[in-house]
Amino acid sequence: MSLTKNPNVNKWVDEMIALTKPDQVVWIDGSKEQLEQLTAEVTALPDGHPDKLYRLNEEKYPGCLYHRTRPNDVARVEDRTFICSRRKEDAGPTNNWCDPKEMYAKLTPLYDGVMKGRTMYVIPYSMGPIGSPLAKVGVELTDSIYVVLNMNIMTRMGTQAFENLGETSDDFVRGLHSKANVDKENRYIVHFPEDNTIWSINSAYGGNVLLGKKCFALRIASYQGKNEGWMAEHMLILGLKKPGQETKYVCAAFPSACGKTNLAMLIPPEGYRAKGYEVFCVGDDIAWLKQGPDGRLYAINPENGFFGVAPGTNEKSNFNALMSTKKNTIFTNVAMNAADNTVWWEGLDKNPPVDAIEWKGERVNGVEFTSVIGEDGKAQKLAHPNSRFTAPAENCPCISPEFNNPAGVPISAIVFGGRRAKTAPLVYQSFDWEHGTFIGSIMASETTAAAAGAVGVVRRDPMAMLPFCGYHMGDYWAHWLEMGKKLGDKAPKIFNVNWFRTDDEGHFIWPGFGDNMRVLDWIIDRCDGNADAVETAIGYEPKPEDINVEGLEDITTDTVRELLDVDIDLWKQEVAGIREFYGKFGDRLPAELAKQLENLEARLG
Repeated sequence: MSLTKNPNVNKWVDEMIALTKPDQVVWIDGSKEQLEQLTAEVTALPDGHPDKLYRLNEEKYPGCLYHRTRPNDVARVEDRTFICSRRKEDAGPTNNWCDPKEMYAKLTPLYDGVMKGRTMYVIPYSMGPIGSPLAKVGVELTDSIYVVLNMNIMTRMGTQAFENLGETSDDFVRGLHSKANVDKENRYIVHFPEDNTIWSINSAYGGNVLLGKKCFALRIASYQGKNEGWMAEHMLILGLKKPGQETKYVCAAFPSACGKTNLAMLIPPEGYRAKGYEVFCVGDDIAWLKQGPDGRLYAINPENGFFGVAPGTNEKSNFNALMSTKKNTIFTNVAMNAADNTVWWEGLDKNPPVDAIEWKGERVNGVEFTSVIGEDGKAQKLAHPNSRFTAPAENCPCISPEFNNPAGVPISAIVFGGRRAKTAPLVYQSFDWEHGTFIGSIMASETTAAAAGAVGVVRRDPMAMLPFCGYHMGDYWAHWLEMGKKLGDKAPKIFNVNWFRTDDEGHFIWPGFGDNMRVLDWIIDRCDGNADAVETAIGYEPKPEDINVEGLEDITTDTVRELLDVDIDLWKQEVAGIREFYGKFGDRLPAELAKQLENLEARLG
């Protein structure tokens, strides 16, 4: 029974039912009763069933569930992810492209009858608060209860989503997902930006199947934003309240493994807390940004939950993220403690459970298991390195009171960052929006031991959007420049940070984590016109004495001076690397960015 009178929705759903041929169709209204019924159904499946979810210890983890995906299906798959624009050049050199006609022809036979013997769930959902002018609607069709339960955490799911759409609009994203046989060889995550459509098949893992997440909120939405004059960005949103002042909001983009979630949920150092500083999390992963009636840039978090990496999350590294997982959370591919039916992962604490069930489902002595060396010569992990938690944002102790504000929050600063051992200083500010766009476009990280291949290789990840931009990256930068012109003097100030400078022995100099507050403090002061800066070849830097090091044992003003040092020779090498990277974009590279590179080279002299 359809939940909407909208003919565009109903026609499309009927077409997809005719294609996939499910035994029955269930429309998801988002009610507690329906969700409880689906949970009961999926937890009653026999052990070993690939779709089974397990209830965790109700006292320690109320309302929490546990699931394991198949070993061939544990992460996003970039090589099977496609942008199918009509013209190849519109997808650009950073995306896998296929002609839409060709891709529809290839995938249609895979979907034909794929849901025979199964139930199709029709999930209406809103990305962003219900009633927000910045929100957008999606409908995902899936044969997975796991997807339904996760989408309930990650989005505003159910009948209410159709309120935003209304009865005549065609502006909704059509998502079709089937886990099919979870066949790796026929796995596809495909975006048709011009059709507002996403097709995903043969995966049952998070990022490939929760189609509201990277698929809609970044790849499709970035394309919509370009056409409609707003921005979809891979950015956290945090609010910073100084004593006696109103809260200021910051967006920040970092490549993976650069401390994004930690910054989004930062706890200020003791000295700052004693003075009354507070930090609020609006979002940890994605920001949608639009110019408001007053001309400033406003952001909403289109998501309603956190899809976080579990390993390494603990009370010390990210207390707020850990607290977010304590109720109504779904854990995927972590380990279980069979003794008390709780969860465990590497980095949670130093006590792996003795009676453990590792992420593939094998019962082991966890203490001994973590000392077993695998074929790769590394100790076996109880939890998969990419194991996840899907946690409601409302659980987060520092969630912003503005989280559901339909108007969003006004952005004062945009921060870029990466992981650089020597090149980038602790913090610097762009000269203006155009120069800030340049800084975002050259964002890079050096590979760590965690990434496959050589260590220390520079990987460019512009605005942390390389895997997520739904169109040509050169056009994306042009859109940034266009937004800057539109915002004029109301545009946020743009900064770059690097928490990862190392000494000659390879140890990190800056303490990071909560102490990153000290850098944010200067950033906000700059936005308010309350701090000086020194002009360098790469941008404006703080005076070393303007970074507060009070209460830090090993960091003095001299250390900060060292952290702010700009090595001209390294930056000349950087220019060569940028020029090579820009070469990929041909005549779609905005002339302004080519000019910014020339200017940088001239300033390095």
